[in-house]
Amino acid sequence: MSPIEHLVTSGTFSLDGGTWEVGNNVWIVGDDREVLLIDPAHDADAVAAQVADRRVTAIVCTHAHDDHINQAPVLAQRFGAPVLLNPDEAPLWKLTHPEHQPDEELRAGQALTVAGIELEVLPTPGHSPGSTCLHAPELGVVFTGDTLFQGGPGATGRSYSSFDTIIASISRTLLALPGETTVHTGHGGSTTIGAEAPHLEEWIARGY
Repeated sequence: MSPIEHLVTSGTFSLDGGTWEVGNNVWIVGDDREVLLIDPAHDADAVAAQVADRRVTAIVCTHAHDDHINQAPVLAQRFGAPVLLNPDEAPLWKLTHPEHQPDEELRAGQALTVAGIELEVLPTPGHSPGSTCLHAPELGVVFTGDTLFQGGPGATGRSYSSFDTIIASISRTLLALPGETTVHTGHGGSTTIGAEAPHLEEWIARGY
């Protein structure tokens, strides 16, 4: 069994008075005994079916836009697993779940371990104040949420976002990773650090 499984779920993203149809990448890291869920959105039953009878060690939210967290409390209760989120995401989290709180905080340099696989917590603010990536050196991958996509940075035109900040996060944190590192994103296809790095100046010039 591959240590990384991928599921696409569909739903909506709402913020600043607008609503958009979206497809979200749900990432499952682990083995045939235990797994960690990254951004399990929209369809709790589909996620549970993929997990099957495995133990869920944690539900990690890369950020708190509603299309990434809408099923987090439901799945936490279903699996008896904690929800982890950077505390700087609190204002966005409360827009979707005013009656619930995440269970644990994600902090810089923290290491999460599942099935013997270590994932390093990398704060990458910009798309939102506490956007966070997870780097698994052993697997040669980084899970970037909505910070870095195939072809450019995540959107920064909405509340709680900053273009200058996301560019700094990508430049200082993500582009410092090995070029062959696979980038597993929150939406759309995967890419590599090496494929995206040459376009940094282009993104800055275009105000991407």
